Amino acid sequence: MSDDAHILVVDDDARLRGLLSRYLSSEGYRVTAAESAADARSKLRSINPDLLVLDVMMPGETGLALTESLRRESGHDLPVLLLTARGAPEDRIAGFEAGADDYLGKPFEPRELLLRIRAMLRRAAPPPPETATPPIRLGPLTFDVDRGELRDASGPLRLTGGEAALLTALARKPNEVLSREEIAAALDMDDAGERAIDVQVTRLRRKIEADPREPRFLHTVRGRGYVLKPGI
Repeated sequence: MSDDAHILVVDDDARLRGLLSRYLSSEGYRVTAAESAADARSKLRSINPDLLVLDVMMPGETGLALTESLRRESGHDLPVLLLTARGAPEDRIAGFEAGADDYLGKPFEPRELLLRIRAMLRRAAPPPPETATPPIRLGPLTFDVDRGELRDASGPLRLTGGEAALLTALARKPNEVLSREEIAAALDMDDAGERAIDVQVTRLRRKIEADPREPRFLHTVRGRGYVLKPGI
């Protein structure tokens, strides 16, 4: 995706909101700013951004609550980058569990924010049609590896950018164990930690498994990583 992508920045701090808006605009992005979750919801009714940069700690509805709500609502699978002054591992895990695609602690270097945004937009962009890869069958579901699209009999199923990237990485090497480090690299989450990868796997299992507690397709290989075993 090119740098004319549209980013919605949501932060109750007017100074930081302005700085982010000016910086991202100077990098070629179209930027819309919102001062609260309610303001963001209002703007989302009239715009269709490519990515959401969202502060966690806001008065009223928090960034975590807004992320969870958007993930439950049809049509809101846009990439979400959470910003917060609370950078402990458990806080980052809570962000991923809420449905965020990435998490950046404050204070942060503007360049790092830019690199993370570019990585998220790259994951969300449709892959170029290089070579046709046979679709993967997961019981009643079909995964188009080249398009990153999961379908059932009724049509496409919604995946977040992180879920699609994870399933794509696994589906490109079916029946082959991928380490957490390999998965983190595929998701551009090298600093997220093992628990963050496990959270992404748990979320994906909810989408592809009839019983996520007894997975048929996405298996844990203790001490090594994860493997996708397609099948009817």
